[in-house]
Order: sequence, then C-alpha cells, then structure tokens
Amino acid sequence: MTFILEKAEKEMRQAYAETIYHLAKQDPDVIVMEADLSSAMSTGSLKDKLPNQYVNIGIMEANMMSLAAGLNVTGRKPFIHSFGQFLTRRAFDQLFVSLAYAQLSAVLVGSDAGVTAEHNGGTHMTFEDMGLMRLVPKAHVYEASDPTQLAYLLEKGYKEGGVHYIRTIRKSPVKLYDEHTNFEKAQVLREGTDVTLVASGMMVAEALKAADLLAKEGIEAEVIDMFYIKPLDSETLLRSVRKTGKVVTAENHNVISGLGSAVSECLAENYPAPVRRVGVREQFGQVGVTPYLQEFYGLTAENIAKEAGILVNK
Repeated sequence: MTFILEKAEKEMRQAYAETIYHLAKQDPDVIVMEADLSSAMSTGSLKDKLPNQYVNIGIMEANMMSLAAGLNVTGRKPFIHSFGQFLTRRAFDQLFVSLAYAQLSAVLVGSDAGVTAEHNGGTHMTFEDMGLMRLVPKAHVYEASDPTQLAYLLEKGYKEGGVHYIRTIRKSPVKLYDEHTNFEKAQVLREGTDVTLVASGMMVAEALKAADLLAKEGIEAEVIDMFYIKPLDSETLLRSVRKTGKVVTAENHNVISGLGSAVSECLAENYPAPVRRVGVREQFGQVGVTPYLQEFYGLTAENIAKEAGILVNK
C-alpha cells in the first residue's frame, strides 16, 4: 500500500480534542473527563463548548475512574484522558475493578507515551502501560501512530463499548495515512521477503527508515504498523512471517509485556520463528529531549536495522 511519511499538520492532541468534540455534539451522553491536564491534550476549550459534558476532576485519577464507572452505569459514555502512567500505574485497581470487572465501558487515552514525556522525567515516563492493560480481561489496547488513526480508534472505542485503552504521544507526529485508510486490520506499509519489522506508535516511522537502510544492504524488509496490541492482529502478522521467517519488533515501551511480548506469544503458539525485540530493557525513564532518549534506549532506525541484520545474516 501507499503511505505518507512527513510531518503531520495536526498534533495528536488536536486530533483528540476535535474527535471527541464531534462525538459529544452528536451524542449528549458523551462525557469528556480530565485530571487537571486539559491543556496537555487541548481539551480546555471544551469546557465552554460542552458545559454539561466536560468534567475536570483535578489530580485524582483513581477517583476519575470510579466516577467514570458511575457515569457509565447511568448511560453516559466517558472519554478519560491523563498521562499514561497515571491512568494505568496510579489508578490500576479502580480501572480494573470499577470499570473492567464491572463490565462497564470507557475510552481511556494515555498520552505522553514513553520517551515523549521528555522533561517530565522518569516518574512520568511510562514504559509499562501497555503491559498493564494487556492484563485486563477483555480490554482493548492500541497504540496510535498518526492523527488519522487516532481519530479512528477513538470512534471505534465509542461504538464498540467495553474498556479501550489508546496510547499516544500528544505533540507533532509523522503523518502516515490519509482519511480514506481502512484501519480494520494492521497496516502493511512496505512489502518485503527477508524479515518482518513489526512496530507501533512513533516506532513505525523508525521501522520504515530502517527498511530503507536494510535495502541498501540488499535486505528487503516488510513493515507492519501493528497498532492493534490487544487483540493482536495475528492474521496479518502470521501471513507476513510465513513469507519472511524472521521478525524484529520495535516499541517505545518495555520489551516485556508490550508489543514484543504479544508478537512472541502469538508466534510461539502458531508459527515459531526467530524474534529480536527493540525496546526498553530493565530501565526507568529520565529527563531529556526525545531524540536523545531514543538514542539512549536504542529506539532508532539504526538499531532496528542492526537487529534485523543479525537475524538475516545468521
């Protein structure tokens, strides 16, 4: 398929605010919930536009989960935003029991994914949120890679019900897709025969760059944007791996419990193949700008290409 690889005109937070405003205008049961981070995700203006559908809870994420559960019991449809570590690590028990165990519905958006937390530092740098959410029975887990895809996932969560967790950066992403893209399956962005590069979020662009680097060495890499973390799009993955026989995963997350684990589990049960995982290993977050942090944690096109080369040349 064709794809776009350029700086997006719209930030992810703008796509979020615009999409939920559109849904809220159509459906008075949509409730926009923030925990004192409305400016971070561009929802501050919605307070005046949606006076009866906007709630800023303050810095009380656990309470926000419980309130969202109560709102859903009364027929409301909550969209909950905070930084990823606050939605998952801090409020996990309330999320698990009050929402998921109770079989209620909410769309949770965890922003500032991984190294994009930058100057907020290690306490705000979540490398384990997808892992925690994968543990929640029947929860859907996604990592959005561009604004068009984020808008689709928000509407998907709204329509389907249940607990949906969408992981995203909040500022300027790379634009990969146009508004006509069909996101029912993971996206095969580049065809290849020698190795499959499976990436999510900001690492999709790095995987595409890695494929270019590998092509110069005569290695043809297939690139998949696996934004469906749970349930994993195993059909697309297995179709590719049956062709290439080798896999490198790339994620802005711990290699334990995230995309790399999900891919490895799928292959172990269905089509055993060698896998190398690019991601964070036994490390906490730290202060720094995104390019520096990507280099520090090895979240780069060069590292993906290196790992792919090791597999192909064995």
